[in-house]
Amino acid sequence: MLKYLETEEFESVENFLLGLRKEFKKEDKEAVKVAKLKRVEQEGRTMEEYVQEFRKVVGKSGYKERVLVEEFKKEMSRVIRRKLMKAERPPTSIEQ
Repeated sequence: MLKYLETEEFESVENFLLGLRKEFKKEDKEAVKVAKLKRVEQEGRTMEEYVQEFRKVVGKSGYKERVLVEEFKKEMSRVIRRKLMKAERPPTSIEQ
């Protein structure tokens, strides 16, 4: 975080503050994307509806595969999650 500010020399306080705002704006956008992903729940929806909503939000989150799988499992129905864990061949990806 703030790598731009570590390597940049500023001519004035105003330029420094402008650079600081720019960096935090990037961080805010990423935080919003992650927050949207964390709000996606299956609750009351079919698995297909949940998967569609999750995929729509995932593309913008910046999360990598393993973290996505954990977020996905965390918000799916407990009943379905238990059944998947007991399956002979549990899925290893969201697609499965």
